[in-house]
Amino acid sequence: MIARAFLVVLLIATPSLLLPTVSSDVAQVVALAAILAAGLVIFEYTATYPGLIEFRDAPPFNRIRFGAMFISVFLVSVVCRSQIDPNVPNSFVAAVGMLMGHVMDFPYSPVHLFLLMLPDDTPGQTVNITRSAAGLAYVVSIASIAAFSIVLRLYNWPLRNGNFNVWVNLPTFDPTTGGDVVERLQRAARVNLLLGFLLPFLFPAGVTLLTSMVDTLTFENSHTLIWTVTAWALLPASLFMRGIAVQRIAHLICEQRRQTEAFIADTGLQPV
Repeated sequence: MIARAFLVVLLIATPSLLLPTVSSDVAQVVALAAILAAGLVIFEYTATYPGLIEFRDAPPFNRIRFGAMFISVFLVSVVCRSQIDPNVPNSFVAAVGMLMGHVMDFPYSPVHLFLLMLPDDTPGQTVNITRSAAGLAYVVSIASIAAFSIVLRLYNWPLRNGNFNVWVNLPTFDPTTGGDVVERLQRAARVNLLLGFLLPFLFPAGVTLLTSMVDTLTFENSHTLIWTVTAWALLPASLFMRGIAVQRIAHLICEQRRQTEAFIADTGLQPV
């Protein structure tokens, strides 16, 4: 549990550790967020009863999501650092990000729509950094979905780790409420898959609408860029992965029902 909490703290602190200049106010906010997140992780993984974290006992679902978020935050932080400390490793990551950004910056693409959030008078350097960050983060999000799909197919997730407890691994899902469990799971899976697909396109529009009512969004602050890009890329990927996972659980329940019905038909007995 301590290791998980430490990794969460490291994730939240990574931008502050990599960026050369961090104000005292930002440092205090980061420290508070890290402490709260670490406390939540320790509580969730030590509690007997489920809380908020889904698929707690079904690795590597959460490990893939966390790994993707950490890699995204780290790479985008390095891109921001390369503007101040342009050494070889930093410049290489920034160049790869620029390549990815240009490849994915075509009309109506998620990266292109993300760049449209920037005001017209945004400096060219800020646009380039944003394009690099968006390209890297989006590639990481796609890779995380691909990695989970491979694990699901090749390693028979989640049955490889033993029986799957729906109550523990889906604490926000109540199987006792009305309606067939499989139909409800399939409906939830479709909603998550749809949101995961649409959010990269809808997120920029929502942020633009919000900032038009409050203030103009600017990515000249590196912390704003890092966390906005990470949320834009990884939240939809996480929802898409959840949709795949929930669909898999619904399929397993259907298989179990068919096996039970076949057993009853063959023996005329109820399974114990």
